[in-house]
Amino acid sequence: MADVLTQAQIDEMLKSVAMGAEPIVTQTEEVKVKEYDFRAPKKFTKEQIKVLESIFENYARLLSSYLTGMLRLYSRVTLVNIEEQRYNEFNNALPDYVVMGMVDLGIKNDEISETDVIIQVSNAITYTMIDRLLGGKGEYSDISRDFTEIEITIMADILKSFSMLLQEPWMTHIDLEPRLIGIETNSRVVQTIGHEDTVIIVALEVEINNQKSIVSVCIPAINLDEIMGKFIPRYTRSGRKTDANREQERRDNIMTGISTTELDITAVLSTINLDLYEVLTLQINDVIPLDKKITENITVVVGDKQWCDGKLGTYNGKKAIMVENFTEN
Repeated sequence: MADVLTQAQIDEMLKSVAMGAEPIVTQTEEVKVKEYDFRAPKKFTKEQIKVLESIFENYARLLSSYLTGMLRLYSRVTLVNIEEQRYNEFNNALPDYVVMGMVDLGIKNDEISETDVIIQVSNAITYTMIDRLLGGKGEYSDISRDFTEIEITIMADILKSFSMLLQEPWMTHIDLEPRLIGIETNSRVVQTIGHEDTVIIVALEVEINNQKSIVSVCIPAINLDEIMGKFIPRYTRSGRKTDANREQERRDNIMTGISTTELDITAVLSTINLDLYEVLTLQINDVIPLDKKITENITVVVGDKQWCDGKLGTYNGKKAIMVENFTEN
């Protein structure tokens, strides 16, 4: 319930206004405006994002168990958010030296061309795990340098496990055999994804030894769209069985709307190439021989595409075409 002003407060306000003071208006609630880039529209629906959230929440639980068993320290992994952005925005936010694992999901489907993703581990987590595995307490020190061969070897084994753990969360949707195909420690030289390509960034918060940092999974949008296209429609159909009539009504409305669209239909007898001199010297009653016999069908073109062919004749005193064959487009 809003506060009620007393008579003394009302009199004081009226007195202030009469003396020329401007009343103070306090804004109790700010309007929240969310920026939207129309040059890079979102490619994924809320339904698809929810499916990804379910997959990576399961992945986070598996990762928690793996890290706790490997490091013998309390480890907790939680899904923070799933964001769609350009790859250069993600890459520019990374330090020069960071561990990035190139993973091939190995999806068993010939219709899906490439399935490469990137698992990026922050330096805080990397050095904490390395220190613990080499006999330390699992403490992180901020170091800005390239990684040694021993450190890269240790992280390669860890990222292999990170990759293999992706199989179970995706198993209920699609068959895959993820494997680590390489490690890159310089974020500026990764060329597997174009800088202007749209990617999905899955941010996982990892807590080890009361220290929190982020593990990111970067998935190219074009690859993810192909993958999800194999199982999302199945859920869509099963969840919308009662909307069959509505879908048919929507189709009918679309067809009704475009049925009155006017199209240019052209009957093409034939085509022939003439020199410019021959065109300029054409006279009345000149005959231009065509390269088509009189018994052959003529072509019917709709817009700029060949639609059908047929016989030329007359109907009700007008030139007409009797359609015989339709062209497969």
